[in-house]
Amino acid sequence: MPVTNETVVVTGLGATTPLGGDVATTWQAMLRGESGIRAVEDDWAAELPVRIAGRLRQEPAGLLDRVQARRMDRCEQIALVAAREAWADAGRPGVEPERLAVVIGTGTGGVLTLLGQDDVLEASGVRKVSPHTVPMLMANGPAAWVSMELGARGGAHTPVSACASGAEAIAMGLDLIRLGRADVVVAGGTEACVHPLPLAGFAQAKAHSTRNDDPAGASRPFDTGRDGLVIGEGAGVVVLERAGFAAARGARPHAVLAGAGVTSDAHHITAAHPEGQVRAMRLALSTAGLTPADIAHVHAHATSTQLGDLVEARSVAEAIGTHPSVTATKSMTGHLFGAAGAIGAIAAILAVRDGAVPAVRNLVDLDPQVDLDVVTGTPRHAPVPAALANAFGFGGHNASLVFTAAG
Repeated sequence: MPVTNETVVVTGLGATTPLGGDVATTWQAMLRGESGIRAVEDDWAAELPVRIAGRLRQEPAGLLDRVQARRMDRCEQIALVAAREAWADAGRPGVEPERLAVVIGTGTGGVLTLLGQDDVLEASGVRKVSPHTVPMLMANGPAAWVSMELGARGGAHTPVSACASGAEAIAMGLDLIRLGRADVVVAGGTEACVHPLPLAGFAQAKAHSTRNDDPAGASRPFDTGRDGLVIGEGAGVVVLERAGFAAARGARPHAVLAGAGVTSDAHHITAAHPEGQVRAMRLALSTAGLTPADIAHVHAHATSTQLGDLVEARSVAEAIGTHPSVTATKSMTGHLFGAAGAIGAIAAILAVRDGAVPAVRNLVDLDPQVDLDVVTGTPRHAPVPAALANAFGFGGHNASLVFTAAG
């Protein structure tokens, strides 16, 4: 089928985060300015320089069949939990299996299984290694599990683009529908890597906050006192539909996915380049048929690192301007890596739907180099006809999504 410009709508939302086990709980916690970041009290963390993380508020294993859960990595479990919520929220669309696709991104995949089974191998030998190790550690596992759950035969895809993975998955979903390859796409991101090795790695790179005595105050995007990101875990999934298909079955969309921009910097393995971010935002606007003046709100990637926050602030000002309200929910959830872009997208969708923008937590002293209208103190309630959500990742991956009001 030819490329079309048919409208793509968001009909389902699902999430499990450090703030709550579903979308509604997470969203209300964001609006209240709560924190999901806590001390890591496991024995293995005692000697680490970093002992804080955004762990899930609700454990996933209890929501799944016991045997099934034992055969899944944690990132697969939470992807399935979020996908089930999104699918139910969308009203379980009656779509032909060949017209239903899945795109679930991740940054590290089943890293907990990989590291855990390596420990088993070293300590107890090959006979103790789980026979389920490979399907548990493979990065495409979450997409595969979700596709099997829903009977999706239109493709199961896995963008692995560091912290841009979840947003790239949603952008790919838009492309699949506009290319005529699917009527419905279940898209999002998942991550579960709270483990001593990633914590130690980010600490050694001087990229992780060391506010061990103040977990709730550790992630502080755009604040002059920010000292690094905070690792978090979670999953976010949306159901995208061809507008005509959704209307025919009487679905009520949360918002319209109007455009997406995906670029790469080709610059540095960890340092972002503003030109790539600007291009991603401008491409998203172009595909949405909007101008910068149309954007009322930006959900910033804003990880709470010294350089990263400034690069993005300047990029937003150049690509969009200084007029939109800006928020950064990583101040509450921590950085969910492969899931971050999907959770950010959901927050932007809800801002459009509800006319509400959460305030950035822990923002006491706005960096004077950040020339943006950052929401502080209390949520801002005002119509949001169009919002843009950013997600940027190591390797120079940039993804921007534009959402507009439905109907």
